[in-house]
Amino acid sequence: MSAVLEFTEAPPAPTSASAETVASLTHITKRYANGVLALDDLSLTLRRGEIVALLGPNGAGKSTAVKLMMGLSSPTTGSVKVFNADPRQTSTRLRTGVMLQVGKAPEMLRVREQVNIFRGYYDHPIPYADIVHAAGLEGIESRMFGQLSGGQKQRVLFALALAGDPDLIFLDEPTVGLDIEARRAMWAQIRSLASRGKTILLTTHYLEEADALAHRIVVINKGRVVCEGTPAEVKSLGSAASGNSTSRSLKIIRCTTSLAATTILAIPGVTSAQPLGNLTVITSTQPESTLRELLALDQTLTSLEVQSPALEDAFLALTAE
Repeated sequence: MSAVLEFTEAPPAPTSASAETVASLTHITKRYANGVLALDDLSLTLRRGEIVALLGPNGAGKSTAVKLMMGLSSPTTGSVKVFNADPRQTSTRLRTGVMLQVGKAPEMLRVREQVNIFRGYYDHPIPYADIVHAAGLEGIESRMFGQLSGGQKQRVLFALALAGDPDLIFLDEPTVGLDIEARRAMWAQIRSLASRGKTILLTTHYLEEADALAHRIVVINKGRVVCEGTPAEVKSLGSAASGNSTSRSLKIIRCTTSLAATTILAIPGVTSAQPLGNLTVITSTQPESTLRELLALDQTLTSLEVQSPALEDAFLALTAE
């Protein structure tokens, strides 16, 4: 039986009441020797079978948090546990897989050699053929790592992270350089891993990736957690943070209209109206009545599009200065 199965939809999220805690940061403060405060009383819990997206602007403390759970750094104060043990223990690291954005592999080794070397580090690795299939490496197994494209290198690093059949996997910007097809294939494998009870901590600048994959999103800024919840909850909280008290009904309307912004702002429910090229971008807490009024006032209105607020909008609101 193949060790990696494919799913097209995200598996159901584990419930906090029943899911086993896999890793935790408890009241962590991390201050570097140069005085920089990277983490400020931060707490974070990862549960079995959960995909957690850790988001934040550059310098927010994401990398520091991941390094602590990988055992590559120690906190100034607070507690770090992985599988209820010290993350620096060999037994803990053997249950952990890592794919770093800055990760590299020997340029002169072939893909097949890279995978087999990593499999040799573990007592119970995933079968070679299953790793190759999961990472989409068919057809490039005989090529040297240095000859691969950026996207192909990413797929090899993903394969190496899976080699030991880990229970906790850190994925740092995993789909950088991948085309759409390869990105969707990796998403399917990440969902498959979670369905098998693996825990994934994902850091990404592709917010649509976090929206599509994560059971839970944790947004940090200046070393502190500023928001935590499902993607829908984070979007709702982001709308509230931007001043929209009726965030559940907030919609974004894009259209080409001859109406002036002042006229649109006078429509009940409209909170903003901004030009964007040939379009006008409108936010409304009463989208249905706003649409009726827009169409009544401008019968030449075209290019109409209605969307819920994106995770990007929530992220910007939650991390604003």
